[in-house]
Amino acid sequence: MNRLLLFRLLRRNNKLSFRRSPAFEQSMVGKVMAVIGGGFMIIYLIFFGVMFSVIANEGDAPGLLLVIMPLLMLLDFGIRFAFQQTPAMLVKPYLLLPMPRKAVIENFLISSVFSGYNFLWLCMLLPYCFIVWAGGASLLSMLALLLSGMLLVMINSQWYLLIRTLVARSLLWWVVPVVAYAFYFVPMYFDDKWKVFDKVFDFVGENGASWLVTALCFLTLLVFVWFNRWLQFRYVLEEVSNEQKAPAALKNVSQFTFLERFGEIGEYLKLEMKSILRNKAIRSRVLMSLGLVVMLSLIITFSDMYNGFMMLNFWCYYCFGIYSMTTLVKIMSPEGNYIDLLMVHRENILSLLKAKYYFHVGVLIVPFLLMLPAVFAGKFSILMMLAYMFLSSGLLYFILFQLAVYNKQTLPLDQKMTGKNNMENGLQLLLEMVGMFLPIVLVALFLLLFSETVAYLLLIGIGLVFTVLHPLWLRNVYARMMVRKYENLEGFHASR
Repeated sequence: MNRLLLFRLLRRNNKLSFRRSPAFEQSMVGKVMAVIGGGFMIIYLIFFGVMFSVIANEGDAPGLLLVIMPLLMLLDFGIRFAFQQTPAMLVKPYLLLPMPRKAVIENFLISSVFSGYNFLWLCMLLPYCFIVWAGGASLLSMLALLLSGMLLVMINSQWYLLIRTLVARSLLWWVVPVVAYAFYFVPMYFDDKWKVFDKVFDFVGENGASWLVTALCFLTLLVFVWFNRWLQFRYVLEEVSNEQKAPAALKNVSQFTFLERFGEIGEYLKLEMKSILRNKAIRSRVLMSLGLVVMLSLIITFSDMYNGFMMLNFWCYYCFGIYSMTTLVKIMSPEGNYIDLLMVHRENILSLLKAKYYFHVGVLIVPFLLMLPAVFAGKFSILMMLAYMFLSSGLLYFILFQLAVYNKQTLPLDQKMTGKNNMENGLQLLLEMVGMFLPIVLVALFLLLFSETVAYLLLIGIGLVFTVLHPLWLRNVYARMMVRKYENLEGFHASR
């Protein structure tokens, strides 16, 4: 089988795997949302292309877009984390088939380079190049700039795959993108005297639209594709083959005996805590959330980056909600590995839901303590933090726990690179967005009608109502889960 036929076969299989997914109807919701989001993105990209081209014509800097591209690629890097999978996640079903393994990975890498999402950026590049060409730039230089822009987007897709693969192995690899983007942003704050970077940006703006830049971008893309090919093949084979160092002798096992006084709920609290300590797929989400809270707390405390009133409100709430939005959005998915055992006794699932709720309420103490430096710096008030803490324990958890009724895809506990169903479906994304932005809409509405203190007191009241009534809505969630019991069991079994 030649490479072209293999590429067509794998592309066809990917489309069929989407239709055969146990959560096909939820994935359709995600596709509709993706189309709507893509429409908004096209509008914004056209606007950016026109705006930057006008600035470039006024400053006689046809290559201005290349100066701005690192900032746009940072935004693109964050967007890709929401939906793009790595080749290592897709290649596992083909490892036992009689076809070259490296050829399979190469085909998925080529698909990521020429994905439809990458070509959405033409909505910005084409208007920019056309308007700058109409303003007096040469046609050949604009063609070179157009190709350079597309090559930068493709390079960013490979950069994303590289970082996503490394982060799946260790969260310490986040240092690499942080340092890389710091080289672009930090010097702008410390170059007031020599203006070296201003001169570099001016030079790129005036001379960046050249075929030499295009050639350098093309060579860079080839290097990234080659390195990704090597990295993906090495790590996916290592994980599937279970190649790992022999574990050290087990010296101590945490029993959490203090939880035994809470009976069955205490046992499920033990299960929740041991799942975090023992399963790397769950542990990575916890550590990533904790790292984000620490980073945001330091940025807010020691910089003026988010000094706007609504920005401070958003990030204060986000610090309280980030952990639950990365774990509860997958509620019941880790338990899909042993869901049959949980169905043995009556109301086992209800006790599990209560234990999850109490555990996540207790976790809210962590961001509260981590954000105290921002309070001492005068960025947050204690009333604001209490408002968003109670709103998280009440309204946010009420929204996210509804996913327990509809989630039916098993989340692998150990596999992080090759595990299936790592992407969130449409319903998960929808409720996550509602949980993220609804409280900000509420506080904006309350601030229009009342004073700041009254607005925060109303948020505390809303949060307390949902928190106090948690036994009622948790039982409602449990009752609806039992109605869909056999459908969800089938989905858990099929996605293991």
